[in-house]
Amino acid sequence: MRTKSVPLLGGALAVGLSLTLTACGSGSGGGGSKGSSGSYDKDATIGVGSLYEPQNLDNTGGGGQGVTEALNGNVYEGLFTLTDDGKIEKRLATDYQVGADGLTYTFTLRKGVKFHSGKALTSADVKYSIEKVMAKDSQSARKSSFDVVKSVTTPDDDTVKVTLSSKSISFVYNLSYVWIINADAENLKTSEDGTGPYQLDKWTRGSALSLARFPGYWGTPATNAKVVFHYYKDATALNNALLTNAVDVVTGEQSPDALDQFENNPNYKVNDGNSTTKLLLAFNDRVKPFDNVQVRKAVTSAIDKKKLLQSVWGDHGTLIGSMVPPTDPWYEDLTEVNPYDVALAKKELAGAGYAKGFSFTLDTPNYDPHPTAATFIKSELAKVGIDVKINVITPDEWYTKVYKNHDFSATLQEHVNDRDIVWYGNPDFYWGYDNKQVTAWVKQAEESDTTERQTALLKKANRKIAEDAASDWLYLYPQIVVAGSKLSGYPLNGLNSQFHAYGIKKG
Repeated sequence: MRTKSVPLLGGALAVGLSLTLTACGSGSGGGGSKGSSGSYDKDATIGVGSLYEPQNLDNTGGGGQGVTEALNGNVYEGLFTLTDDGKIEKRLATDYQVGADGLTYTFTLRKGVKFHSGKALTSADVKYSIEKVMAKDSQSARKSSFDVVKSVTTPDDDTVKVTLSSKSISFVYNLSYVWIINADAENLKTSEDGTGPYQLDKWTRGSALSLARFPGYWGTPATNAKVVFHYYKDATALNNALLTNAVDVVTGEQSPDALDQFENNPNYKVNDGNSTTKLLLAFNDRVKPFDNVQVRKAVTSAIDKKKLLQSVWGDHGTLIGSMVPPTDPWYEDLTEVNPYDVALAKKELAGAGYAKGFSFTLDTPNYDPHPTAATFIKSELAKVGIDVKINVITPDEWYTKVYKNHDFSATLQEHVNDRDIVWYGNPDFYWGYDNKQVTAWVKQAEESDTTERQTALLKKANRKIAEDAASDWLYLYPQIVVAGSKLSGYPLNGLNSQFHAYGIKKG
């Protein structure tokens, strides 16, 4: 989900092990805008504008989207990394072997890697980092992805062996989200000790977080000396910062009405990337009336999502009919499964025993576009006799009330990750969707031996959650990165909220 301060909510990403894994023997190669290969300022400071300041600097401690955006790949690295075009590359692992039974993974670590504190990387740090994600008090959205891990052992300083309780075709992919942290590090909510091309320079809460090139980096140094993430409260302030050269690039444009001033200005470049961020009207499928499939279908058909998208994003963004965006291998256009049709919605409500409608409370995060979307939904549902009471809450309140305690009827939220349909196979997830066939398909897909079988099974699961209106997937966000025309090498797609800054050039 795209939030200011709540842990990202994505899925146990399912990708076949047949994906090509290329050695990434450097810290560059972050994808993004293809700029001039000529001279550039190697001592440049890159100003990055964002709306998503970290809550803290610990990705397993509720750091939120902001900590992923700033630190993932920049300060911390994994055994593998997810590139901006969605491929998996080796990072701190140079090789791995999978046992014949598919249950044992043996990883060989890269030699010569040091943490920012100067300590050498060993297998003990990898073991610590994986178990940190799995810990009881972990707030990592990836935690359940590692339920399959039976044990992590360290045969020697350069080798890590992971034993699984069942096969996991997406295990290597999931490891790209585990930051390798110094096992001896302390105070990780306000400091860091990673292996990345940057080290933390300074964090001024409410204002900016700066990263400086790490001189002891094992790979190719960052193409710039410093990156400063500047944080703003709203899209207008963010755009003004870009116009006044206070920042060089905006990680994700949130004000489509403001694009004209950049599109018609030779000093800027507007880039349309591929988004995986879905805005959801998530029902609590455990409670009345949303435990009734017909009610969920009625609500879904009563909302004119095309009009909502137009009102928020103009001509940008995409309508989707399920949790699966077009970039996922198991995508199908399912927008017509529950079409916008007020007469159909009324008929479905009557069939569910709610001909006169009902009332419910919609828990709504207090930052854009949620209040706007909530007001629109309230107006749309009133047309079919449903009374919506909007309860505006902070991200922290949302995390406790909705995500942790499941104390809600319906909520608005954003989910940023690709390949996260698998959450609908988990009845314990916050929205409580519980379909045994879907759960079985998701499990079978994860234990598949081939990506073809995995894709076929997840297509079945995708269609079923759409037919059940497990949630109402309102729209897919656009991914609009705006930058100064002299900038190159920045990420365009921002998959799963990461923003690899080490390849950015200014010149």
